[in-house]
Amino acid sequence: MIDFSLTDELQEYQDRARAFIRDKIIPMESDPRQGPHGPSDELRLEVAALGREAGLLTPHIGEEWGGLGLPHIGKAIVFEEAGYSPLGAYALNISAPDEGNMHLLEVVGSEEQKEKYLRPLAAADIRSVFSMTEPDGGAGSDPSMMKVTAVEDDDGYVINGRKWMITGADGAAFQIIMARTIDKSGEDIGATMFMADMDIEGCEVVRVLDTMDSNTSGGHSIVDYNDVRVPKESILGEAGKGFRYAQVRLAPARLTHCMRWLGAARRCHDIAVEYARNRHAFGKPLSEHEGVSFQLADNLQDLHQSRLSIWHTAWVLDQGERGGNESSMAKVFCSEAVGRIVDRSVQILGGMGITNETVVMRTYKDIRAFRIYDGPSEVHRWAIARHIMRANK
Repeated sequence: MIDFSLTDELQEYQDRARAFIRDKIIPMESDPRQGPHGPSDELRLEVAALGREAGLLTPHIGEEWGGLGLPHIGKAIVFEEAGYSPLGAYALNISAPDEGNMHLLEVVGSEEQKEKYLRPLAAADIRSVFSMTEPDGGAGSDPSMMKVTAVEDDDGYVINGRKWMITGADGAAFQIIMARTIDKSGEDIGATMFMADMDIEGCEVVRVLDTMDSNTSGGHSIVDYNDVRVPKESILGEAGKGFRYAQVRLAPARLTHCMRWLGAARRCHDIAVEYARNRHAFGKPLSEHEGVSFQLADNLQDLHQSRLSIWHTAWVLDQGERGGNESSMAKVFCSEAVGRIVDRSVQILGGMGITNETVVMRTYKDIRAFRIYDGPSEVHRWAIARHIMRANK
């Protein structure tokens, strides 16, 4: 039997993170330094400074690199509290894609790469990019279709092609580029990850896309690589092992998305509960009408089951297991459950729910994308089904 009771240390982290988000970050949610492409870097740095002062910055990275070194179950607790506010992930320096990039660098990066890239990223001094997704015909849910190439020559590699939906590219300091790699003999050896500064010659942020979400600094961009030259030392890990390293990053990153969005959904539910308690219709509070009370009951069930799914997967990862199938199941269930919670909350709030008077409308628009990024639900269901068939041979 898995014991999900919190240690005194984790309980203290939960209490401290909850109070920090409530007292310091929620009051900043109306700050005008936010737009259709997320908070400005000025605001990001300001809330991160508050997180640093509270002793909560970068909870998922080892102390050697400036983090708190929490296990996955600890991350589940603190990340949920951060997700309670749209600015919480920035205050704790756990926003995507930086959070996943930090984990990948800590596991795979060389000491030189960690000093150059991981340390300032863990300190929230800079932002980063994970450049993998491509337009139609290229890599997306099927990474084997990758079209961006890195061709080896005597001096290193030359990268060419286009990426898109690249989160945070506008204003980032560095990037991790995934490219199909052609060695000197002309052989395709698979994908490789390369480290490069964003201002490297030949790299162009073509434009920032207009998307329905507004929770990411820098938005989502189209990025072109035109004869971008990188040295061999820029390889993250080993050449040709990019897809393997992608799983190192993506399995935990799917779960941390679930953690943050669970907090956001809980916030919407809390707002709906308070509204239902105080708003009257037909002679009694909304909460006494079954049409509303049943929706609140369903919300609580989805919150509970999502948390159990997250904590179980976190426990699996803390046992040293890969947890790929578990993270896929958590991602599918949580992405759909939190969407239901926020949708019901909008419905309970009625006209209030489609205004900016609460954070619910903003969350409704932001959270819809969760069913698509880091693999759409359909792709994860397909992967889960393949796991079932292999396990039952």
